[in-house]
Amino acid sequence: MMVLHLITGLSDGGAEAVLYRLCTHDAENRHVVVSMMDEGKYGPLLRAAGVAVHCLGMPRGRVTVRGLWRLWRLLRAERPTVVQTWMYHADLVGGVLARLAGVRAVCWGIHHSNLEPGKSRRATIWVARLDARLSRWVPAAIVCCAAQARDVHVRLGYAAEKFVIIPNGYDVGRFRPDAAARARLRAEWGVPDGVPLLGMVARFDPQKDHANLLAACARLQASGADFAAVLVGTGCDAGNAALVQQLAAAGLTQRVRLLGRRDDVPAVMAALDVHVLSSLGEAFPNVLAEAMACGTPCVTTDVGDAAQIVGETGWVVPPRDAAALAEGIAAALKEWRERPDEWAARRCAARERIVETFGLDRMVQAYRRVWGETVAEGRK
Repeated sequence: MMVLHLITGLSDGGAEAVLYRLCTHDAENRHVVVSMMDEGKYGPLLRAAGVAVHCLGMPRGRVTVRGLWRLWRLLRAERPTVVQTWMYHADLVGGVLARLAGVRAVCWGIHHSNLEPGKSRRATIWVARLDARLSRWVPAAIVCCAAQARDVHVRLGYAAEKFVIIPNGYDVGRFRPDAAARARLRAEWGVPDGVPLLGMVARFDPQKDHANLLAACARLQASGADFAAVLVGTGCDAGNAALVQQLAAAGLTQRVRLLGRRDDVPAVMAALDVHVLSSLGEAFPNVLAEAMACGTPCVTTDVGDAAQIVGETGWVVPPRDAAALAEGIAAALKEWRERPDEWAARRCAARERIVETFGLDRMVQAYRRVWGETVAEGRK
């Protein structure tokens, strides 16, 4: 099959990472990726892997006539067997144009589970509601990565019978324990082996609730806990005045390092002792699975399918509760310090859970199956 993917953008995000893994590990089909905006982080990576990438050049949050015309010409030129769209704006624009171009095998992709005012942009909520109205006509299937995401959208009016849940899959050969990377990065960051290292890999965004994490770390520090921490992701750097000010106000400037966006996330995950996710909203948080595949246990807020990912291998606490988050981290640090055999078993269990349940091959096969079914249905 020839699969044309339309995605809002190719920046450093979870859906973008899943798209990259899917296209570069599915050798049975030919993939073309179209970004409504620019090539972002993943455009060059996809091209380097031999995947054709096109950019429509639309501004963020705006649909242009020129961009629509470019997409229409691509659809007519490529004649895709399947159009797989990613996220609300691409679902709307790509789904409608693909159907008008005669493509019946249209699969929408949903990677969001929180559509509350104040948590999501007003325009995003508006587009999602419009998609709900069109969901009975435009897509042959709606792929989402989490059960909670499906439930949220069914309540919004999406066609329930069209949903297919495909959990995100991970390259456990790339994300794995790495003693050499651990030693190198901890030496680079000045973290001795006897000091537990916490970290969160996430862009600076209200949904990630870094303030919650910093408040929890301040509580740990006040209790006398010894630890170091790193924040990794777009916006988590010294140029972020708001974040720097939050660190100073919490008294954490000397304890928390801001590392910004990095391209060596597997090494970062392997260097951590505990990965913490403080989000107030997620669908299927990739960073938990990536950390666990590296043998790094997680403390996470109970958002999206986080609890399903972690299972019994980590700690799950309510969102927006710094005291509960601090307690979860403290429990992890206590086991790390006092019960090394249990900690070693937990690390093994975390990786084993990802290998067995969220392997990349499983995800690729599931997408192939959905695409094949929608094509077969369209031929009837």
